[in-house]
Amino acid sequence: MVRFLLKRVLLAVSVLLAVSVVSFLMFFALPRDPVTGMCPKNCNAERLERVRTELGLNDPKVEQYANYMKGIFVGRDLGSAQGGECAAPCLGYSYVNSEAVTDTFARVLPVTLNIVIPAAVLWLAIGVGLGMVSALRRGSLLDRISIGLTLTFASLQLYFVGAVLLLIFVYALKILPTPRYVPIFENPVEWARGLVLAWVTLALLFSAIYARLSRAQMLETLSEDFVRTARAKGMPKRQVYGRHALRAAITPIVTIAGLDVGAALGGTVITETTFGIQGLGRTAVEAVRQGDLPTIMATVLISALFVVVANVVVDLLYAFIDPRVRLG
Repeated sequence: MVRFLLKRVLLAVSVLLAVSVVSFLMFFALPRDPVTGMCPKNCNAERLERVRTELGLNDPKVEQYANYMKGIFVGRDLGSAQGGECAAPCLGYSYVNSEAVTDTFARVLPVTLNIVIPAAVLWLAIGVGLGMVSALRRGSLLDRISIGLTLTFASLQLYFVGAVLLLIFVYALKILPTPRYVPIFENPVEWARGLVLAWVTLALLFSAIYARLSRAQMLETLSEDFVRTARAKGMPKRQVYGRHALRAAITPIVTIAGLDVGAALGGTVITETTFGIQGLGRTAVEAVRQGDLPTIMATVLISALFVVVANVVVDLLYAFIDPRVRLG
């Protein structure tokens, strides 16, 4: 287990380093001067040169990259005009927002986390549960209704479902407030009321996909030899389905769930835009629109980090879910 963890951590670090190099080359090594996009339109030539010097853009590209990575691990001095010392992890300074990128992320990242994690719990519980029950009652009325509902929701677009829910529950019935983020420890009730539409929207669409996937995997597993052997030995159905069949069927679902959650944590752009919530995804879109290169590069790194960590967690879960899997 320790050897496997070390391998996965080294691989994860390698992937993140590769992403950092590629994103740096894309945003800072292009012929276009990044300062023209980061400095306000009223910047004169003197201020442009000062910003270029403060950001270290006159230094060799290798030195620029080394300073950027140094800031992530040990912090760096951004200069008096940019707030002075930037503690690790320092992701640069945004002239568009007039603050360190780390401060921006400290404000918007909890919003995305509070949208994605509860929604993921909902879509996994509903999707996997419905898919498994549908598979165990194949051909029944419940199975047919389940297939119809999942096919319907899987074909809908997120922004359409979100707009319909807003129209019904916020503007027509007025039983929910306009979606907004309130810290959970500040007011748990308002936290749930402000984000419940985003959770339901994501859960409806993703649970439809997971229900169909779970049903297919469970039906395939139920036809395996080890399940038939367990039945032939007289093992109780609950033990056959819950202990053996479910654990074997859920392995590929865990893989996809890890990737989906990791990608969603990198920014639920459509969800945040639909409900007007300022999270990581909406911040990334605004950064692209405004040419805020430090924020864009930091978003790429954070998104890659979430995906890599999700993959490592999924690999570790394999050994606990499916006894046929051995880590080495």
